[in-house]
Amino acid sequence: MEITNLPMFGLLRNRMNWLGQRQEVLAQNVANADTPNYSSNDLKAFDFRQVLSGIRRDLSGVALQRTNVAHIQGGGNGERGDFVAGEVRDTYETAPDGNAVVIEEQMVKMSETVTDHNLMTQIYRKQMKMFQAVTKLQLIHCLIAWLYQYLVFYHLFQLYPQHLLH
Repeated sequence: MEITNLPMFGLLRNRMNWLGQRQEVLAQNVANADTPNYSSNDLKAFDFRQVLSGIRRDLSGVALQRTNVAHIQGGGNGERGDFVAGEVRDTYETAPDGNAVVIEEQMVKMSETVTDHNLMTQIYRKQMKMFQAVTKLQLIHCLIAWLYQYLVFYHLFQLYPQHLLH
């Protein structure tokens, strides 16, 4: 199993895909700011629970079990897939030609999207650094074990050279 196939990375990948698609939709809104009768679009909000339940369902043989009545009930019925456009609230401004794109509103949404994307990138980097640190620690542990075995063999050879050669 590759490290990038772990559920944590799957969640990050889904969120980043959603952010990329949202950026495209917002860019289309800005590009059509002067198009008559154009209404702004946006994606349906990213539902973390829905994505998480899809990942849980994909993990074969692993299920949540409620061991105490105070625990949250596991499970869900979310599905994975492409993100769909959601309803956009009514804008406060509509141009005389029927255009309902408010540039300032789109810029705020784009800024939020960029900030969220940067956050997801930082989380991804931190997760990779954590795995690299564990890998380096395991390598150092193996080198220490090898060095210990070498030293034991060296001392045995110094004490009993005739027994080890024959």
